Amino acid sequence: MVASKLLVDCSNSSTPIKPSSLLNSLFNHRHPTPTATLFHSRTFHPPSRTSNTIRASALNRRDFIADSAAAAVALSLAPVVGFDATSAVAKADSLSEWERVFLPIDPGVVLLDIAFVPDDPSHGFLLGTRQTLLETKDGGNTWVSRSISSAEDEDFNYRFNAISFKGKEGWIVGKPAILLHTSDSGDSWERIPLSAELPGDMVYIKATGEKSAEMVTDEGAIYVTANRGYNWKAAVQETVSATLNRTVSSGISGASYYTGTFNTVNRSPEGNYVAVSSRGNFYLTWEPGQPYWQPHNRAVARRIQSMGWRADGGLWLLVRGGGLYLSKGTGITEEFEEIPVQSRGFGILDVGYKSKEEAWAAGGSGVLLKTTNSGKSWSRDKAADNIAANLYSVKFINDRQGFVLGNDGVLLKYLG
Repeated sequence: MVASKLLVDCSNSSTPIKPSSLLNSLFNHRHPTPTATLFHSRTFHPPSRTSNTIRASALNRRDFIADSAAAAVALSLAPVVGFDATSAVAKADSLSEWERVFLPIDPGVVLLDIAFVPDDPSHGFLLGTRQTLLETKDGGNTWVSRSISSAEDEDFNYRFNAISFKGKEGWIVGKPAILLHTSDSGDSWERIPLSAELPGDMVYIKATGEKSAEMVTDEGAIYVTANRGYNWKAAVQETVSATLNRTVSSGISGASYYTGTFNTVNRSPEGNYVAVSSRGNFYLTWEPGQPYWQPHNRAVARRIQSMGWRADGGLWLLVRGGGLYLSKGTGITEEFEEIPVQSRGFGILDVGYKSKEEAWAAGGSGVLLKTTNSGKSWSRDKAADNIAANLYSVKFINDRQGFVLGNDGVLLKYLG
């Protein structure tokens, strides 16, 4: 059961805290210093135009002849049929709406989340595995690595899972359990102590107001704070495992195989959640005010890969092995219809909405798909065809600013 009492009460340090098997080594001995300032920056310089020019001038004789012949044909057509060679080249260069941004990180780093300061859209942070924290102040064109001293004091290589900003206040959660807070747009971060009784790993956090946030663990615990994270109160009365133990006889297919953790979890702007079970055989929803998560049978034959919210308030659903479904109507439902997509046989891993009409889907082996009619049809963008990486997170900060995150440190920036 998730206790409805306060999760953390730093003012009563004499109260014994029962250590869990997962977080035992984190907070038994000492609390870190309350405030830590970012330090250690390393600027990354992308390949210069000069180096690109040198490589271009090194074309072999055959390439040069072929390019010259193509140009001659284009120019010869211009006076005959009104062919504009310059326009054709410009159109060829602008086919893709994304470009890759190279990052100052080691190979193998998996990027997990990105967020920008609302008051300054050019200032943002990028998170990932191996304690990766990057900062940009030019809208995501260039990034510098940052480190947090309080996170380096422990003998852990943290995986930063999620970040969120509201005004100048920001939050970061990671694994092993770590919670960071800033009130100055990320110039400095303080580490907030956590209870060892926290059920599950923190996988999501949402800044909801001044000194307020909402946090979710992979076991379905939802906590809210209104005092900068020093006290947390449970928003649900029990974990998902406890809920399923009560409702497994009510007809939820596959609940007996539930391992107790989420595969993915997504939050709507209204505060509603949709989560996929670790095996993908059913999904769960939660709305503010409900005491428990509500399990739902999947309406498709294949197991669910991920689910999320459309810009119009409906749901999208991805199945393993490839396949995209959209819910009928808006709100929470179990009725979905399949939408044909050309994913080249690779699975689709995430969908991100720029507007009600335009959305992007990303997947394995650099798959990028676009819709401009609310998902009725999709076309492929070849921007990442030559990038050997899986793309699994699409984030639109606003209607002009978007990013796609992938493994091996792959980051794509939306050009529009």
